[in-house]
Amino acid sequence: MIKQAFLALSLCAVCFQASAADSKSDKHPFNVRDLVMLKRVSDPHLSPDGNTVAFSIRRTDYDANKGRHAIDVLDLRSRNAKPHRLVDNASSPRWSRDGSRIFFLSSRSGSSQLWWVSARGGAPVQATHYPLNVTTFKLSPDGVHVALTMDAFTDCATLACTRQRLDARAADKASGTLYKKLFVRHWDTWSDGRRSQLYVAELGAGGKVAGEPVHVSRGIDGDIPSKPFGDDGEYSFSPQGDWVYFDVRIAGRTEPWSTNFDIYRVPTSGSAAPKNLTASNKAWDAWPVPSPDGRSLFYLAQKTPGFESDRFAIMKMDLATGKTRELDEGWDRSPGSLSISHDGKTLYATADDEGQHPLFAIDAEDGGVDKVVGDGHVAGYDVALAVDRIVLVRDSLTAPGDLYTAHTDGGDLEQVTHVNAAALAKVSMGQPRWFTFKGWNDERVQGYVVTPADFDSDKTYPVAFIIHGGPQGAMTNSWSYRWNPQTYAGQGFAVVTVNFHGSTGYGQDFTDSISGDWGGKPLDDLKAGWKYALDKYDFLDGDRACALGASYGGYMVYWMAGVWNKPWKCFVDHDGVFDARMMYYATDELWFEEHENGGMQFRVPQNYEKFNPIDHVKDWRVPMLVVHSAHDYRIPLTQGLGAFTALQRQGIPSEFLTFPDENHWVLKPHNSVQWHDTVNAWLKRWTPATDKPKKKSFLRSLM
Repeated sequence: MIKQAFLALSLCAVCFQASAADSKSDKHPFNVRDLVMLKRVSDPHLSPDGNTVAFSIRRTDYDANKGRHAIDVLDLRSRNAKPHRLVDNASSPRWSRDGSRIFFLSSRSGSSQLWWVSARGGAPVQATHYPLNVTTFKLSPDGVHVALTMDAFTDCATLACTRQRLDARAADKASGTLYKKLFVRHWDTWSDGRRSQLYVAELGAGGKVAGEPVHVSRGIDGDIPSKPFGDDGEYSFSPQGDWVYFDVRIAGRTEPWSTNFDIYRVPTSGSAAPKNLTASNKAWDAWPVPSPDGRSLFYLAQKTPGFESDRFAIMKMDLATGKTRELDEGWDRSPGSLSISHDGKTLYATADDEGQHPLFAIDAEDGGVDKVVGDGHVAGYDVALAVDRIVLVRDSLTAPGDLYTAHTDGGDLEQVTHVNAAALAKVSMGQPRWFTFKGWNDERVQGYVVTPADFDSDKTYPVAFIIHGGPQGAMTNSWSYRWNPQTYAGQGFAVVTVNFHGSTGYGQDFTDSISGDWGGKPLDDLKAGWKYALDKYDFLDGDRACALGASYGGYMVYWMAGVWNKPWKCFVDHDGVFDARMMYYATDELWFEEHENGGMQFRVPQNYEKFNPIDHVKDWRVPMLVVHSAHDYRIPLTQGLGAFTALQRQGIPSEFLTFPDENHWVLKPHNSVQWHDTVNAWLKRWTPATDKPKKKSFLRSLM
C-alpha cells in the first residue's frame, strides 16, 4: 500500500498575502477587472530528469480582447529560481525523450502546427507543414513517432483532399448546408461533416515530420479526442511505441443519445484496422494508460449507458487475455484523470471530494487509495520519471492557480511560482467558511459562506445566493474565471452556496439522487441550507438577498421564481432551462435529457412536466435579470428569450443581456467585464443599503 499522506494545508491566502506588510488602505476589494487580468497557469510537464518544469501561461491582452499563450520553464533545483519565458504564441509543451527539446503547438505560421524549441531557448523550428490544423499531439516513448489529431473528412484519402473540399465550400456562393443526421450542432459549433482523426508521423533527426502521416483511425466515424472538450489524454502509445490506444464513440445516427465510448488498439504503422478492446461494456470506456511493462492497460469506465455523470471506475485489463477487473470498488469517488508512475506500481487521479478536488494515489495492484494533495483544487499535474516528484497546478477559493511540487508519497507541498503575487498584493478578498446541515431526508449536506472583502463582524451584508450548474457538479474550494465568489465579495456581498443532492464528491448515490427529481430534493436542500446559514451567520442580511444561477442553476432560478420566491429581492438567471419540454427538442446532447427525465419526451411527457418552470410563470413576481448567449447550443437562446417574454408580459421588472459571440459561458475579457458589471448593478439595485442594526431576519418565518 502507498503511504497515507493527508496534507493539512494552510494555503487559503498564500498568494494574496505575499505583501502582507501592505496596509489595508493600500488594497481595494477584488473585482472583475482584477479577475480578467490575472495570469493563468496550466498544463505542467516535467523534464525526463524531473528537474525542470515547462508549463503554459495565459496573459490577457485586454485591448485585443483575448488571451495570449506562452510557455515558461522553471528550474526546480533552486528554491530561488524564477520562471523564464521560453517561447511566445505557444501551448501544450511536451518534452522530447532526451530532454533536449520541447515540442509545442503554435499558429505563428498562420495555422496550428507542431513546433519545437531547444530546452535552452533559441529560435523555434516548425516540425509540421500540414494543410490542416493540428489540434493535439503526443510523443511516443521511444522518441521516434508523434501522434497528432486533425479535423478531416473521413472519406478523404489525404489531408489535401480535406483542404480542397473546404476551400471549394468557401468559394461556393450557395450558403446552405444539408444535414442527414444529428449532431447538427454541438456545444457552440455547427457540424461541417469533419471528424477529429488520429494520425501517426515519424520524427526525423532534425525533429521535423516529412510526408503524409499514417491515418491510424481510418474507418472510424467518431472524434478522437472527443468533442467539445477532449484532449491528448484520450490516446496513448504503448511503452515500445508499436501500438496506439485511443477511445472514441462510434454511434452513427445515435451519437446524440449515446455515451458508449470504447477503447481501441491499432498498430503505429497503420498496418491493421483498429480493434475494439471494450466492446462488452455499453457505457463509457476512456482515457487508456498502458503499464510500463506493456502487459496491462488501465482506463476509466462507467457502468450505466446514457449517463454521463455515472461513477468512473478504474479498470485494469490484462492485454494478453483481455480480462478486466475493477481496481477501486471500495472507493466511492469518480476520478477525472489517470496517469501512472514510472515503475507501474501507482496510479494517480483527481476527483471531487467533500468540496475539495484533491490528487489521489491508487495502488495499481490492490486498488488502495491514498490522498497525496488534499485541500484546494488540483487542476493539472505531472509525475517525474527519474525522481520522487510531482508538479501540479493548485488553486482555491482565495488563490488562482500556481505551480506546486510534492513528493509522490505525500509529505510537504511547496509553492514554486507566484505568478500573480504583485496583482494580488493590491486586493482584499473574502474568506470561506464551510458548514454542514441536515438537508432532504435529514441527510448531511455541505455548503459554504464567503465573507465580503474587508469584512466587519459588526455589520450586516446583502447576500448573493449562488446555485451551481451541472447539475452533477459542485461549488468547490477552487478558483473560477466565471462564477467566482470573490467578485461578489468584492462588491460588498456575502456569498452563500449549497452543494445540494446531485452534487459530486459526496458519493455516487448522492450524485444519482437528482435524476428525475430536479425540483425536489435539491430545492429542499437549498431551503434548509439558506435557513441554516441565516441562523448561523448573523452578518447575513436575509432581507437583502438575491439568488443567482447558471445552466442547471439557471433552471433552479426559474423554478424558484414560481415555487419559492418569498425570500428573494431579485433573481439572476444565466443560460437556464425555462421550458423542459422544448429543451429536449432543441438541445444537442440528448442522452442527458433522456437520462435525467427517464426517457424521450414524447414517450414520458409527464416526467418533463413534473418540474417544468414554464408551468409556474403565473406565480412569478420577483425582478429578474436574464442572460443568454447566441452560441449556446446546450441550452439554446430561445429558453432565455421565452423567460424574458414571460417577465415583460406580466410587468415584472426585468432585463435581458445577450452576447452574439459567446456560448454557454462568457469568455472574452470585455464580455466578462460587461457581464459582471450588469449583474452587480442588478444586485445592488434591489438590495440597497440600510442603517438597521444587526438582527435576525424576519424572513426565517417564511421558510
